[in-house]
Amino acid sequence: MSIEEAREMAEQQQADALLTPAEVAALFRVNPKTVTRWAQAGKITAVRTLGGHRRFRATEVRRCLEKINLAN
Repeated sequence: MSIEEAREMAEQQQADALLTPAEVAALFRVNPKTVTRWAQAGKITAVRTLGGHRRFRATEVRRCLEKINLAN
């Protein structure tokens, strides 16, 4: 495996990372409960863990942040 291939794999794994409600809340500067409400309202997609906890795809969160930044 070349260095380029390894770098590309690392970037893809990072892009597919799952974030906790607290991590998403920190990025948006809101309360974690707000992030949970957004998920319940369908504003952001949540993935459930085997334990029933919500996780959010980092790529989707970044897209949402970019939309907000472009609107301001």
